[in-house]
Amino acid sequence: MSKPKIIQKLKIRNSNIGKKELEKIFDIFFQQISDALQDMRSIEIRSLGTFFIKEIKEKKQARNPRTGEIIYVPKRNKIRFRASKRLKEIINK
Repeated sequence: MSKPKIIQKLKIRNSNIGKKELEKIFDIFFQQISDALQDMRSIEIRSLGTFFIKEIKEKKQARNPRTGEIIYVPKRNKIRFRASKRLKEIINK
């Protein structure tokens, strides 16, 4: 589902709030999630799941599959999501 569709559904459920205000709320919400992840904090949203950062270790020797050349891969962070028990139950009905 895209951002405009989500905002449209929010507008239907909350007709007293303007579309511009809903867009601003939506942007602030995701900006806060992004800021927390950049600070290496996890975010737990009840009945949805948890977003967290996992550090991927560096690889001193890896191969480029195209050329076979040995390359260095630095450590990096990846965003992970762990679904809540309730969300898993809803999906698997």
